Amino acid sequence: MTDDSPSSSASPRPAARPCLGMAQGSAPWLIPALGAAGAAAVAARGSRTRALIAAPVIALAAGMTWFFRDPNRGPATGRVLSAADGVVQSVDHRSDGRTRIAVFMNPLNVHVNRAPLAGVVTGVEHRPGGFRPAFDKDSERNERVIWTLETEIGEITVVQIAGAMVRRIVPYLAAGQKVEQGERIGLIRFGSRVDVYLPSGVAPAVEIGQKVRAGETRLDAD
Repeated sequence: MTDDSPSSSASPRPAARPCLGMAQGSAPWLIPALGAAGAAAVAARGSRTRALIAAPVIALAAGMTWFFRDPNRGPATGRVLSAADGVVQSVDHRSDGRTRIAVFMNPLNVHVNRAPLAGVVTGVEHRPGGFRPAFDKDSERNERVIWTLETEIGEITVVQIAGAMVRRIVPYLAAGQKVEQGERIGLIRFGSRVDVYLPSGVAPAVEIGQKVRAGETRLDAD
């Protein structure tokens, strides 16, 4: 498990956030960027040359702030909700009867992921691996965190897959904890993919190319 993972099943949940907050786990990146931007802005006063130099630093900090935003979502209706913001990359019917829905997140999407259903976290497994672009088929061997949830419709698997830029997935919960539908479960830093495996007998309601939102878009059909 990563260093940012909960230490035990009794770990506290993240506190409620305002309408638009910053993601838990963003501080190691966001605070230095904002500090550098503030210093650059102060140093740029009265000098056009220094202002031009400071502009990229300030722009980077603004981009970091946008990337790590964490808006509130819901309430939404639906049996199984998307775990991620982004575009549906694939809808695959597996040999075991399950259906995998893969959602690709680009750097402009919210990167905080959410529980598709209410239930109990029965497993949080970190697997090391490579760092291919998340839209590449070879990303199947990328570093990932595999979530197993026991829910009212059976076992649901959610897989957070790291992308090519930064190698860090930050889980917010631990095995044994209860989770509500749409609750935040973790963060993937900088470009990635999230797969949700629907149980056998549950049909998908989304299609390739469709835009989805974590905690709001329904994945399963009636």
